[in-house]
Amino acid sequence: MNSPYTSQSWSEEREAGGDPWPPRHAPAAPPPPRLPPVPPPPAVGLASAAQPWQRVSIGVPGPHFEAEPPGQDAHDFPDTECDAWSTPLLIMRYASVRGAKHRYYRQPRQDAARAAVHESSGSIVFAVADGVSSATSAEIGAVEACRSAVEHMLQLLPQGSRGQHPLDFRDVAGVAAQRLCRLARRRLNQEEPAPAEVAALYATTLVAGVVRPDPAGPVVSLCRIGDSGAWVLDPSRTTAPTDRYRPLFDPKTDPDALIVENDVSPLPHVPDPLPVAHTRLSAHEALLIGTDGFGDPLGEGDGQVGALFAHHLAQPPTPLWFAHLVDFTRETFDDDRTLLAIWPRATGAQR
Repeated sequence: MNSPYTSQSWSEEREAGGDPWPPRHAPAAPPPPRLPPVPPPPAVGLASAAQPWQRVSIGVPGPHFEAEPPGQDAHDFPDTECDAWSTPLLIMRYASVRGAKHRYYRQPRQDAARAAVHESSGSIVFAVADGVSSATSAEIGAVEACRSAVEHMLQLLPQGSRGQHPLDFRDVAGVAAQRLCRLARRRLNQEEPAPAEVAALYATTLVAGVVRPDPAGPVVSLCRIGDSGAWVLDPSRTTAPTDRYRPLFDPKTDPDALIVENDVSPLPHVPDPLPVAHTRLSAHEALLIGTDGFGDPLGEGDGQVGALFAHHLAQPPTPLWFAHLVDFTRETFDDDRTLLAIWPRATGAQR
């Protein structure tokens, strides 16, 4: 979720002689050398293999430091995780990385993502969640919301058919909310904890959906609770950068608004009506699902972040390079960051 710690930019803090974060043990080391705006993958060979990848910097990087481990009770929530695989007709990648603030203050990553293949239809079901920072166990809420949503969507999809049977996304969201309520019931030892009590423990955003193969192009259906985002990326739109990323949901904030509100209505609350979107992917497009750790620096997609990902996601990258890109550094953007991407298999071979 949005960080409350960056009321000024890093540059303003430096000019004022201040430190954007208080020292943890010792002053932070100087920032790493910047890379070109669109760094290529390392070449194959023994000489290049000996050279470590430098972290991708976009514009002015955030502070450079060695990440601290999260608390001992957070050992099930690694700093970084990624997954990657392909079906005969679809290619999937996702990566979830801990943000700079959580790395600095020994807090666990509160984002999560899950994806699975529906064996009989070849569809991919997915879920991406962003635990609300004010919740005491947001990392658990995000993981459990993703797991329950994916499990229930697999159950809802018809067996032995590629038909476009519509998913009941209100049912999917309700099952995820119920999972959080059951966790709170055990944690609080209460028969029926109030929604506010559940949210105080496990509040999380959720984007969940399915991509189904179809001869006319994969069909995408998804729902959203909270402020995480979804886009269709068309890297071929080089003359109109703002058109490369087509949002599937309303923007988190109105760009013309005089006052920006950051209120989020996450699970266990299920909005009515529930925002739902449907689209079809062409051969050169990709579906992107991201938490606001990705969506905020992306903006409308016409800046350096948009250019970087449009270039590197024109074709499915290798799994670790995908995670490396997601872990880019840019000043003031210190939130956890998660991105899931799905391409039609016809987009070409991976790098």
